[in-house]
Amino acid sequence: MKIPQLPDWAVDMTDLHVHASPSLLPRHGDDAATVAAERQQGFRTVVLKAHEGSTVERAATAGENVYGGIVLNSPVGGANPDAVEVAARLGGRVVWMPTVSSRTHRAAAASPELSVHRGFELRPVDVVEDGRLRPEWYDVLDAVAAHDLLLASGHLSAEETVVLFTEARRRGVRRLLVNHPKMAFLHWNDTAAEELRRLDAHLELGILPDLLGTPEHSSLTLTGSYPSSLLVFGGDLGHAHHATPADAVAPWLHRLEQRVGARNAAAIMTTTSRSLLLP
Repeated sequence: MKIPQLPDWAVDMTDLHVHASPSLLPRHGDDAATVAAERQQGFRTVVLKAHEGSTVERAATAGENVYGGIVLNSPVGGANPDAVEVAARLGGRVVWMPTVSSRTHRAAAASPELSVHRGFELRPVDVVEDGRLRPEWYDVLDAVAAHDLLLASGHLSAEETVVLFTEARRRGVRRLLVNHPKMAFLHWNDTAAEELRRLDAHLELGILPDLLGTPEHSSLTLTGSYPSSLLVFGGDLGHAHHATPADAVAPWLHRLEQRVGARNAAAIMTTTSRSLLLP
């Protein structure tokens, strides 16, 4: 099947969620190759993510407008405010909550949409207990707020994310992002959606989650129920057993345009996503 060309508006885009090697999971290429592949698809700003820890140092050598962050899984000690502080002072922009270490991920590890993580397990990191944020996370949130970083939900469930983001707002965190919210194992629901909208939390539209999930769990369905001004893009591409940017980006962008129109699609992919990332 012939791959369509990129839409005319697909320039100066931002991708808030890209994976590259080195990694304990198979990737299409290293940082340089991954950034080059993104550039070819119209992405000016790229955020590197690694479940294993920090990408901040890697991003610093990967080219202009490439940013990193830190994933608070067990390898970095989970709720580790010192790790957040160091990442921020080295130029990091994103703090992801536990992904492979989250209880929600571990409970659903056998589900189809988590097939990309098969064979990769980490020790658990607890975030919410009895409906409340565990107190060891308060200092993490304070560090995120102090450096005006983007706090991303990782693989927390919708309910856990509401608890986390409610406390984050109380402690001064301005930038909130729900990662791939429609993936089935995260239990997206109308109540959580309303609470997250009230908190002005942004939702991530992504390509790999849409490839892995069923049509009803496509992130693009969010365009009909959540404000366009709170939708951003994080492709989540990079896994070697799934599509490359060259194969996947253009078809997905055309589907986005069909749902929201060219003007809104361009805003989501450019100004809205970049503004969430950067001061």
